[in-house]
Amino acid sequence: MEYNKIISVTGIPGLFELVNSKNDGALIRSLEDRSTRFVSSRVHNFSHLESIEVYTTDDNVNLAEVFQAMYASTESLPTEKDAKAVRSYFEKAFPKMDFERVYNSDMKKMVRWFSILKSNNIEIKLREAAENEEPAEEA
Repeated sequence: MEYNKIISVTGIPGLFELVNSKNDGALIRSLEDRSTRFVSSRVHNFSHLESIEVYTTDDNVNLAEVFQAMYASTESLPTEKDAKAVRSYFEKAFPKMDFERVYNSDMKKMVRWFSILKSNNIEIKLREAAENEEPAEEA
């Protein structure tokens, strides 16, 4: 499964793989329980994780950059229910996040999404970065 096929759906917790899209909605597969269902675009909005950005003290960064910092962090991942622990985690793992504009609920969601991606062994990388990589030369 590829990172660029992972989406978030408004009103439905968790992350989903986009199986197929139609004019009136999409067929999605849950990354948590592997159930597949149709979701109407009249009721729900879909967001590719690739397109989500996070406020920082400098320019906004892609969510993948935050996930990569979380992966590289030596801090243990907090439980998503403890808002203070989540904020403290991000202050250490990704200190340039703009904590005045990023809500606690967003940080909790990032922790939950990261644990889902990690449990499904999904490599976190942007499509553009993958396309710009050149194959290594053989000696």
